[in-house]
Amino acid sequence: MTSWGSYSILFGPLVAFLVVGVLALLLRWGWSRGSSVVAGRARSGAPTDYGLLVAVAEPATFIEAEALRLRLEQEGLRATLAPTTDGPRVLVFPRDELVARSILSR
Repeated sequence: MTSWGSYSILFGPLVAFLVVGVLALLLRWGWSRGSSVVAGRARSGAPTDYGLLVAVAEPATFIEAEALRLRLEQEGLRATLAPTTDGPRVLVFPRDELVARSILSR
């Protein structure tokens, strides 16, 4: 067994300060803004904030919007449901707009 001699009195406080320092760094990283690994809440935007996507349906509720989106996907079209500031919208790419509108009008 090794003998620490006079250094043994410094070992306990040194380890304690080291542990507190590591915990402080972890808490600072976890509570800092903009660098969290957890995704933030989705925000609603205007209907024009979705880039190339075009709104093909403006249902009153999210349930109706999801039903319309599923109908489009069953027909082979990619569609998405977006919560906008004007209510839910079903969005598709511009090349699929005419086909989507004809499917939804049936």
